[in-house]
Amino acid sequence: MTDIRRADVLDPEAPDTADPRIVVIDRDGEHHRLDWEPDQSLMEVLRDNGLPILASCGGTASCATCHVFLDPQVTAELGERCEDEQELLEETESFDTARSRLSCQVERSTALDGITVTLAPEE
Repeated sequence: MTDIRRADVLDPEAPDTADPRIVVIDRDGEHHRLDWEPDQSLMEVLRDNGLPILASCGGTASCATCHVFLDPQVTAELGERCEDEQELLEETESFDTARSRLSCQVERSTALDGITVTLAPEE
């Protein structure tokens, strides 16, 4: 049986005892610290931790239901979006050229430790 951990809502008053792998801001503005396992895409870590990412296509970049916002510097460091990802994101109402990515297209790397991910509005 797979061990699926729920996202912990951060208490802004609680001391920070460990560096989070990533911090996710959900659609209600709550912050969650999540561990990002080496073999997961960003979409998988969000979904596996109970955050509301629909991920209709299962990670094949054929929908935009895993749309997230990243810091513009992180987005730039990830490199250009593939044609399918770019087209899907441009069709969303909340597309932000500098910040939008499909979380299914973001693979884990040590360079991404500690990033903040904001869930895009549901469309």
